[in-house]
Amino acid sequence: MCRSIKTLRPPALAEEATQDEIRAAALQYVRKVSGFRAPAAHNQEVFDQAVEHIAQATAELLDGLEVRGAARRA
Repeated sequence: MCRSIKTLRPPALAEEATQDEIRAAALQYVRKVSGFRAPAAHNQEVFDQAVEHIAQATAELLDGLEVRGAARRA
């Protein structure tokens, strides 16, 4: 769906994903799903909340993944 979102888990990423990388992926996802690159003022709060929720869920996913041959995030 979002071809510009890169894989954030090893071995695609040599090191663990940073919070900035996770947030950038979440922002890209919300932009794609909503159809807005930048929301109107009346949608800004819900847009930003969605980005934060998705970034948090992404961090939790990456923390919980067990990839063979790669160490888990600390």
